[in-house]
Amino acid sequence: MTTGSSIRTARLDDGTLLVRLEGTWQLAAGVQSADATLREIDDSPAPSRVAFDSSGVRDWDSSLIATAWQIGQAAAARGAPVDLSGLPAGAQRLIHLALAVPERAGVRRHARRDRPIARLGRGVLSFLSTTRSLIEFIGLAMLSLLRLFRGRARVRGRDFWLFVQEAGADALPIVSLISFLIGVILAFIGALQLRQFGALVWTANIVAIGMARYLGPMMTAIILAGRTGASYAAQLGTMTVNEEVDALRTLGISPIDFLVLPRMLALVLMLPLLALYADFVGMLGGAVIGTVAFGLGAREYISQTQSMLSLKDFLSGLNMAASYGVLIAIAGCFRGMNSGRSAAAVGEATTKAVVMAIVLIVLATAFWTVLYDILGI
Repeated sequence: MTTGSSIRTARLDDGTLLVRLEGTWQLAAGVQSADATLREIDDSPAPSRVAFDSSGVRDWDSSLIATAWQIGQAAAARGAPVDLSGLPAGAQRLIHLALAVPERAGVRRHARRDRPIARLGRGVLSFLSTTRSLIEFIGLAMLSLLRLFRGRARVRGRDFWLFVQEAGADALPIVSLISFLIGVILAFIGALQLRQFGALVWTANIVAIGMARYLGPMMTAIILAGRTGASYAAQLGTMTVNEEVDALRTLGISPIDFLVLPRMLALVLMLPLLALYADFVGMLGGAVIGTVAFGLGAREYISQTQSMLSLKDFLSGLNMAASYGVLIAIAGCFRGMNSGRSAAAVGEATTKAVVMAIVLIVLATAFWTVLYDILGI
């Protein structure tokens, strides 16, 4: 490639390496590589200092600064001082400005090669710190809920109903699709096994109990964790970056009351309703497979489902769904409120919110399963 720029070097009597920059130093005209100059700096003996001569430069842009910076860094690595006085005045000011502000710690992520025990220690400390912050956040959310019951929390009703719509009606299509497919899969797997024992009609029992007590609430919660919980984290993370959360505190408005509480109430209200809807859609999917693929009568399938289910089964599932709503809202809002102040930090907070919500959902499912078994529910 033909370039409009050139680099020539000369060794002076005092050991100075003079770098002459000539021509048009603009990206559109093509820029000559500084590799030859860098190799000369690395060769022995090292120059006593490096100086620039830009008297032959006609036009320049950032490419000249980048080349001078690259040469200066190589000289500094060999311990040779760099004289920038030969560069254009504007380039000198830009380089001095870049050097005036030190690089913030933690901006560059270098690969750490610590010992496994050191990585384990950092992981444990990070987990303990996150756990402590999460417990504090839950405490603040509960205090905000108490203020709401006392009529002292500052919550806008318009925001609450908007979150109800986003977490409820807007989620119906994806909940319908996933719940129907879960019912289809559950019925198909159950029917294949039960057919060997001549108990094909019990497929209705498996689908009904599985959807009402566990799969309906849990799958709905996982869907909302990836959909609504991630949305909460992204929204609050962006507000943190834009300093809107700080502005609320400056105005004397609690961010927990104004931002977290309506989102949490909307999820607690809508997730049990969505779970109940998912139960019936899943049972419908099971009925389609049972009647179409395996020849069961529709009336027989419905009768078997009704005989198997009780109000206790639905209530136990709705109780689990309500707890899932609290956990998803806490995870999403916690990660969003504690997000860093950059675009990358918002993305990271969103990912962590989904992971935390799913982990909490699985732990809560295990807890309720053991508790229901102990109580005989």
